[in-house]
Amino acid sequence: MDNFIEVRDVVKQYDGHLALNHVSVDVPQGCIYGLLGPNGAGKTSLIRIINLITRPDSGTVTLDGHPIVEDDVRNIGYLPEERGLYKKMKVGDQIVYLARLKGMAKADAQREMLEWLERFDLGEWRNKKLEALSKGMQQKVQFIATVIHHPRLLIFDEPFSGFDPVNADQLKAEILRLNEQGSTILFSTHNMESVEAVCERITLINHSQVVLEGRVDEIRQQHKKNIIAVDLVPGCKLETNDQLFTLMPPPPGSRETLVRLCDGVAMRDAIAWLNEHNQLTGFHEVLPSMHEIFVETVKG
Repeated sequence: MDNFIEVRDVVKQYDGHLALNHVSVDVPQGCIYGLLGPNGAGKTSLIRIINLITRPDSGTVTLDGHPIVEDDVRNIGYLPEERGLYKKMKVGDQIVYLARLKGMAKADAQREMLEWLERFDLGEWRNKKLEALSKGMQQKVQFIATVIHHPRLLIFDEPFSGFDPVNADQLKAEILRLNEQGSTILFSTHNMESVEAVCERITLINHSQVVLEGRVDEIRQQHKKNIIAVDLVPGCKLETNDQLFTLMPPPPGSRETLVRLCDGVAMRDAIAWLNEHNQLTGFHEVLPSMHEIFVETVKG
């Protein structure tokens, strides 16, 4: 798969603070890509460079095979963490105005504005000033303004911030739909459950440097700790074997029985013994969550 964005050896410094230290990132065409890291790691600095809001001190950024230039900004939709809309302007007028700044014809912008407002149940608010809307509704308006011009690249910085679970799920579904329609999506978030749900690949930045990158499924496999969840017939107690595994405390609220394989023990051998000496109804390998991997990598 060809890379849509290629960041090569980018360095950025602000007043003696090194924000990005020789950072390189490849975002494949059509990918949903997570840019992760703790606060102050350098994520937003990189996003601003890709958006041409700031320039790197050194290094390069290419978009679709060519060095990124000002004209490329029309093909980018950027939802910043710090939202910024005109609070005294009517919702519909504002969306159309921002769409036309990105090159849309007025009639197309008006038609799609109405479609998007209905999709987000905001149709009755079209002629209201933005300040009359709740924070969550304003977030939806900002999202619409970001995507309405059909950009090939969408960049979301903490897109789920301020949303309740229902609206966060709706936004997640829209992100997946836009990706299916061909948009390459780069987003930064602290919501690791969303990373697992939508991201194909991630880069984790810590202290201005890339410390982890790759496919989400492969990263979880690489960080596994040889833990198996065993389901037993109700009322049965697990018979143990210290040569094969150790018993682990279950997660809070879980009925699963967890065992960790001893060094050098193959999973098939442990399962064969467990199945012979216990009444099993099922089992599965436990992979670490992206939240666990994030914390472990940043602290490590």
